[in-house]
Amino acid sequence: MENVIEISHLCKSFGEVKAVSDLSFRVKEGELFAFLGVNGAGKSTTISILSGGLSRDSGSVKVCGQEIRDSLDALKRRIGVVFQNSVLDKPLTVMENLKSRAALYGIRGKAFEARLEELDRLLSLKELYSRTVGKLSGGQRRRIDIARALLHDPSILILDEPTTGLDPQTRKLLWSAVSEMRREKHMTVFLTTHYMEEAADADYVVILDSGKIAAEGTPLTLKNTYTGDFITLYGVTEEQVKALGLPYEKIRDAFRVAVKDTAAATALILKQPELFRDYEITKGKMDDVFLAVTGKKLTGGQER
Repeated sequence: MENVIEISHLCKSFGEVKAVSDLSFRVKEGELFAFLGVNGAGKSTTISILSGGLSRDSGSVKVCGQEIRDSLDALKRRIGVVFQNSVLDKPLTVMENLKSRAALYGIRGKAFEARLEELDRLLSLKELYSRTVGKLSGGQRRRIDIARALLHDPSILILDEPTTGLDPQTRKLLWSAVSEMRREKHMTVFLTTHYMEEAADADYVVILDSGKIAAEGTPLTLKNTYTGDFITLYGVTEEQVKALGLPYEKIRDAFRVAVKDTAAATALILKQPELFRDYEITKGKMDDVFLAVTGKKLTGGQER
C-alpha cells in the first residue's frame, strides 16, 4: 500500500504554546488510522492543517503525493471531514444542507439524487430530509454530518471524535457505514476518538502527547510493548493471590493478576495448577496502553 498522507516535521504554535512540534507520520491507502491524545495534545490542530483550514509554521504535508500548499483546491475533493462540532446550518432542512453542500462540488440533478440514494442506504436518511437540522437529535445530526462529508465521494475520510456522546445503536450504524465504504471503495479513514474499543480496531495507531508522538504501531504491537497479560482468578483467597508476588487488584468476586506476557501466564499455571481451577487470561487493552504511554486517562471534550 502506498502512503496517501505524509506529514513530515510539522510545527504549529499559538503564541508561546507549541500545539504541534516536529510531528512526522504516514497514513497508508485504505487503512483505518487512529490518532489519539488527551485534550490539547494537538490532534485537532493537525486535522485543521491537513484539511486546509489552518496554516502551519513549518514542515511538509502531502496528500496523495502532492503538497497541500500547491494543490489545496484539488486535494479538498479527495478529503471529507467530520468535525467534532457539527458544521450544518441549523435553520435549514437536512435536504437544503445536503443540496447546498453538493452544489459546491458541482453535484446536481440526477447525480445528486443518485448519490443521496446511496447515502440513504448507508445511513437511513430519508425520514430526516424535510426536518430542520436544529430540531434533530445528536445522533441524527451526526448521520447528516457524515453524509455531508461523503457527498463528493472522497477517498480520505477524516473523523474527529465522530461518536462522542452517541448512543450505542447510532455508533453501530455509523461504523457499519464507514466499514462498508472502506470495503467497497478502499477509502482511507483518519480517526480521532476517545473510545478505545474503536482505536483497538485500527490498522495503525499514533499516540500524541503535548504535540509530539509518544508511541506508534499496530494495536497488537502497542499492547505487547506497553502492557502485559492479565489473569483473572476466581474461587481463591487474597492470601493465595498475594503469595504469587505479582501486582493484582480485587474485582468483585475475583482477583486480576498482572503478568508480563502469555508465556509468563503459562509458566505460572504449570507451577501452581491448584490455584487455576477457574480463570481467564486477557491481553491488556488500549486504555492500558494509553495510560502507560502518557500517564493520563483519555476523556472526552474539546481541545486545540
